[in-house]
Amino acid sequence: MQHWNKLYSRRCWINNQLIPATITIEQGKIAGIRFAKEDDAIDFGNAVIMPGCIDAHVHINEPGRTEWEGFESATMAAAAAGITSIVDMPLNSSPVTSSVEALQAKINAAAGKLNVNVGLYGGVLPGNETLIEELCKSGILGIKAFLTHSGIEEFPNVGKKELDTIMPVLKKFDIPLLVHCELSDDEHKDVLHNHPSSYKAYLNSRPDEWELNAINLMVELCARHQCKTHIVHVSSAKSLGIIEKAKAANLSITAETCPHYIYFMAEEIEEGETLFKCAPPIRSKENNALLKSSFKNAVLNFITSDHSPAPANLKEIKLGSFEKAWGGIAGLQFLLSATYTALADTLPLEKIIPLLTANPASFLGLEKKGKLASGMDADIVIWQPEVSFEVEKENILHKHKLTPYLGRLLYGKVIATMVNGIVVYYENNILNKNAGTWLTKK
Repeated sequence: MQHWNKLYSRRCWINNQLIPATITIEQGKIAGIRFAKEDDAIDFGNAVIMPGCIDAHVHINEPGRTEWEGFESATMAAAAAGITSIVDMPLNSSPVTSSVEALQAKINAAAGKLNVNVGLYGGVLPGNETLIEELCKSGILGIKAFLTHSGIEEFPNVGKKELDTIMPVLKKFDIPLLVHCELSDDEHKDVLHNHPSSYKAYLNSRPDEWELNAINLMVELCARHQCKTHIVHVSSAKSLGIIEKAKAANLSITAETCPHYIYFMAEEIEEGETLFKCAPPIRSKENNALLKSSFKNAVLNFITSDHSPAPANLKEIKLGSFEKAWGGIAGLQFLLSATYTALADTLPLEKIIPLLTANPASFLGLEKKGKLASGMDADIVIWQPEVSFEVEKENILHKHKLTPYLGRLLYGKVIATMVNGIVVYYENNILNKNAGTWLTKK
């Protein structure tokens, strides 16, 4: 079962359309495509065969916080999700990836555990600006910055001073700056402190204005330095106009959102349901409908999971305190299905597929990934958009089974995932491990 040499479906995603085709695979690459069924091909009927999903925003947490997640469990969950490539954030591992030495420690920790392809980001902190050039030369795919407290002490936020210093370096190496856009203040703290179990209080403690002010700052810095600037996990629909205007001015700005911002809504989150805590917060039904609509005009470029898990005690499950709980959604395994479920009423499947494949591949500079064509890497997912499934604990491959998706009915069942031509996941089982390779900037 290790190698499938020929795949056929009536719905193969080729040249931006779903058409019947036979895909031939040799030595980890797509060797050829014929727009007819070949007798010796495995027939997947009406299932969609498309490039593997690419998740450009994942927190794996190894080394140092491997009890939260780790390369082995994260990459197995990714394969079960139809994801063939992920990029790991420089936090919440310990040490954080803010130097070449820390980067090497992460590479060493991941040895023998890459069940999908993995790339790495570096991080900018106050005081490490002189290390950014060396990080850029080491194969990283981007540099991450926080404009507000990251949640862990080892990764403090930066301001204009640090960004003014590093953005010319990133421009020189053609490497994007990825920014957590919230500019915090102290005036909203009390609202949550007085009502720690109230989701509404949590939402009000991180208002839209934090996001808007931060994104406005990044547009200003992008215009000054002409450096690729990427806004991660957009949650406020009020920011869409700012991003659209920046793009219209030909600034090198891109932006993402996550399934939890378009699938869940604040009105449904009950008192003490800390599994839903993330930053920026999940906002209103009306807000999230506007985020979904923005994909029609390509205001947002792609979708990521921002998988950021933690053990139960850190999620404050028993006390239900939004003030104390770790902020992060465990959603890596549901990237494809939750995205499709959330967007199916807004966009046709043909518009959804690039948000998880070609668009993140383009952003990351992965020239051999993101589409099905001769010579491309054989990173492939076979899935059934119309088939639903209930998220059950026993099928979750994350290290911790805590996720707000538990018990939800999602559409888009993954049949199989191939990484570099090897069948890693098939019908709820991991078949072959360590099929992934490192993704590095050329």
